Amino acid sequence: MLRPRWIGVLALCLVVAGVFAFLGQWQLGRAIETDPPPAGVTEQVRALDDVVAPGEYLPEPYVGQRTEATGSWIGGDFLVVSSRYNDDVEGYWVTGQLRVGDRVSIAVALGWAQEREDADAAVAALEQSAAGTEATISGRLISDEGVQVPPADDPQRMDRMSPAALLGHWHDAEQLAVYRPYLASFDAPDGLVDISSSPPDELSPVNWLNVFYAAEWAIFAGFAFYIWYRLAKDAWEREVEDLEDAAAAAS
Repeated sequence: MLRPRWIGVLALCLVVAGVFAFLGQWQLGRAIETDPPPAGVTEQVRALDDVVAPGEYLPEPYVGQRTEATGSWIGGDFLVVSSRYNDDVEGYWVTGQLRVGDRVSIAVALGWAQEREDADAAVAALEQSAAGTEATISGRLISDEGVQVPPADDPQRMDRMSPAALLGHWHDAEQLAVYRPYLASFDAPDGLVDISSSPPDELSPVNWLNVFYAAEWAIFAGFAFYIWYRLAKDAWEREVEDLEDAAAAAS
């Protein structure tokens, strides 16, 4: 094991193990939040632009943040999203485009209905009474659920609350900046039920997935030394066997 060849291999293993140790330390540093948001931060009402900017992803600590936004409703863009649950009961959300600035909009989930007919009736009422009017909406900011391909027999159906998907149905959307998260309103308009919206769970300051990754890097570093030991030991055992065979042949 002390021959130059294996000393060189050991030096290489030291370099590899050092890289793995550095990666493990880096991963561990990312696993522990040294400046976590204070408890209950999501329950403090904040202005929309103080939480997230148009086009940006919602930071994880602020998913479910109580937010208030003021704007005007765009006519023709009150749409129904299916597969929405309120207290474990499946139904529908009525959504709208709230224009909160010059060519800037946010998708809003206004309320819930158990039957599609009630949701459609609420859409018709909103188109008559709310389109073009100004409104201030208080609710929770929720991350985009992602786009889902609609069924072939109903290409207009939406089963996920996705501002990206809603944008494809909105009017006056050319060069429009849209917030990636959506706003789930606390107060439903007439004909709809308030959306069930409980406070989000408090986040742990420790990211256990990153801790697991850090442990993996430590195992890899140890494995590098084990490989060196195993290769050197096998070579030494082969040499001993060869010497024993030579001695036996000479006798």
